[in-house]
Amino acid sequence: MDQNTPYWLPFTPNRSFKRAPRLLQRAEGMYFWNRAGERLLDGCSGLFCCSLGHGRPEILEAISTQYSELDFGPPFRYGHPGAFELADRLAEITPADLNRIFFVNSGSEAVDSAMKIALLWHRSRGQAQRQRFVSRERAYHGVNFGGVSLSGMPRNRESFGMGLPGTLHLRHTFDEARRFTPGQSEHGAELALDLQRFVDLHGAETIAACFVEPIAGSTGILVPPRGYLERLRAICDEHGILLVFDEVITGFGRTGSPFASDRFGVVPDMITLAKALTNGAVPMGAVAVREGIYEQITSSAPDGAIEFFHGYTYSAHPLACAAGMATQKIYRDEAIFERAAQLEPHFQQRVFELQKHEIVRDIRGLGLLAGIELEPGEKAGARGTLALERFFEEGLVVRVSADTLILAPALVAEPDQLDRICEIVSQVLASL
Repeated sequence: MDQNTPYWLPFTPNRSFKRAPRLLQRAEGMYFWNRAGERLLDGCSGLFCCSLGHGRPEILEAISTQYSELDFGPPFRYGHPGAFELADRLAEITPADLNRIFFVNSGSEAVDSAMKIALLWHRSRGQAQRQRFVSRERAYHGVNFGGVSLSGMPRNRESFGMGLPGTLHLRHTFDEARRFTPGQSEHGAELALDLQRFVDLHGAETIAACFVEPIAGSTGILVPPRGYLERLRAICDEHGILLVFDEVITGFGRTGSPFASDRFGVVPDMITLAKALTNGAVPMGAVAVREGIYEQITSSAPDGAIEFFHGYTYSAHPLACAAGMATQKIYRDEAIFERAAQLEPHFQQRVFELQKHEIVRDIRGLGLLAGIELEPGEKAGARGTLALERFFEEGLVVRVSADTLILAPALVAEPDQLDRICEIVSQVLASL
């Protein structure tokens, strides 16, 4: 590949990639094919997107039909039936009264939109001074400036200035003493008290919202300790702080429930969504918002006025809505979330068997989501990069974050395919 090719790849070392490109030519079911026609198992649902596998004909038909009827319609002061239908469908499965759906185009946009909704809600209640946001170390909340400010992964922040002022970060929940702990640890809930410390230091009246990934994903799968999310919820309730769950990765069955909120039994005030919303077929994101927040914002504006000066040209794009409806129908008709719950014990057992390799420093997981942390090599991230290259050579596509391998197979995977994913991982780890 020519080093001067115009394409600038995201989150990729461009120079080394162009010397040895990993090109995916086509996909179907649980597999990709490279340009040589060789088949590769998809061990990460594309990028946590394709939970139904690749190339679902029902989604293709829905997109094609929609394009022939309405390819695009302006979302400002106009609408189309598909947007209302998809919002209705999502409201059926979101927890409690999180039944107001604001559509965007990505998880990054969903996070920034949720930040704006939080600020506007407080302002509408006469509390415009609430402008601080709280997130966590090792968090990932997208790549727009709001999400970058919330994020707690240093490499995602270090090159882009100070970010939004007044953003605070709780400690992360990783604990060396809990290595190789399946599911939730029994210890660590007290880390949620960091939020109370921020309240005591800065004043609750200055804090708008606390953003949390129920399971921290891109940092390497950090499962919350038992009681941790419950304590965050209680502190937010006590001090009038909105709690926002970023479920861009954990939403739509990844934890064996519609949302991680359901799995952990904690209801936030907003949920950010994307990725598996449309099975990755068309970019789309959303914010699910509590009824009371929507009512407060809309009722506080004069009749006929725009209540929320925010949106995107492609919000609720007709093709994305069609893909979303087809995807949600498959989830329901094929009982996909229940299937994921049934696959979880087998998947987690096979993943945790990988701790036999000396190179494995820790394993963490829940649902069909797992992180396998490797002992670092001479330079942080070097061993993870080498592993990624070896996996591709052996017929497996995975996600690597620094020196942590992340597995998130499609929810339609067969047990023998989960076995094969772990077999390839084991073979490669033995060779590193």
